[in-house]
Amino acid sequence: MNDTFLKACRGEKTDYTPIWIMRQAGRYLPEYQKVRGKVTFLELCKTPELCVEVTLQPIDILNVDAAILFSDILIPLEAMGAPLEFHEGHGPVFPEPIRNQADLDKLIVPDPEEHTGFVMDTIGLLRKELNVPLIGFSGAPFTCATYLIEGGSSKVFWETKKMMYTNPELFHNMMRKITDTTTLYLKAQAKAGAQALQIFDSWAGVLAPCDFKTFALPYVQEIIRDLQDTGLPIIYFANNGATLLEMSESSGANVLGLDWRINIGDAIKRIGNVAVQGNLDPFSLLLPKVELKKRIGRILDDAKDAKGHIFNLGHGIHQFTPPDQAKSAVEFVHELSQK
Repeated sequence: MNDTFLKACRGEKTDYTPIWIMRQAGRYLPEYQKVRGKVTFLELCKTPELCVEVTLQPIDILNVDAAILFSDILIPLEAMGAPLEFHEGHGPVFPEPIRNQADLDKLIVPDPEEHTGFVMDTIGLLRKELNVPLIGFSGAPFTCATYLIEGGSSKVFWETKKMMYTNPELFHNMMRKITDTTTLYLKAQAKAGAQALQIFDSWAGVLAPCDFKTFALPYVQEIIRDLQDTGLPIIYFANNGATLLEMSESSGANVLGLDWRINIGDAIKRIGNVAVQGNLDPFSLLLPKVELKKRIGRILDDAKDAKGHIFNLGHGIHQFTPPDQAKSAVEFVHELSQK
């Protein structure tokens, strides 16, 4: 087992800087497209054998140091009773958005084994195949709530913020139910064999710091407290969260994911005693290889004082990225960071 990633999460000495890539199992790989061409996205997420296949692809192709379970942050929301659809070219859609207490009362806190057992089955199968650590994950409650309230993705989050400001009791009730669901879901992943857990707060950056502190952070803190008995490293990634770094550190996570909007060295000076993950701009993978190597070298150098550093992109890899560029990035990280 290559445990370099887990050592970095714990702030232990490593022989080189480990790397994995958000959305590393995805549309930029022809091998993934071949599998995806046979089934819908939701069918893929719910078929353990196919999830195993696509999870393993970037391990074999890119030589990354960790695998991340192939799934979607919205799977537990469907299990709560919210109908979920994926529309080509449009993304996820919840045709019955949650806008009042009656809507919310229809949702349950599902038993993860009963309602999302296919995820746990995938984890069990992967652990038999992998020689690198397996990362399980969930969405953070605020990010998940936005999808339920908006009915899908949004650019301005009008309905979400309207609920926060005009009906905070309803908003907190929703966050309470999503938080309970998320905690159970992540604990089930840990029990099934996940070796680290990442919480994706994809839309945290749309919040003013005071609203993040009131409406989002307490629920992340609660989940991470409740996961302590798993003994697993916890990664918290607040996208577009440079203004939220100090509060994110108080989440209790072992590792903070960083997007590309902040110099990684500056972030490390601000957050102190946690490991960091990041933070190459995903579009930098389009640079000529000599320039890409220089940029990766700068990030590695800027991160030299981190408690631990896991190299990653600052967000998911873009679907039109040439796979060879991603493979080169992994090679450059391994080469330049050899101790």
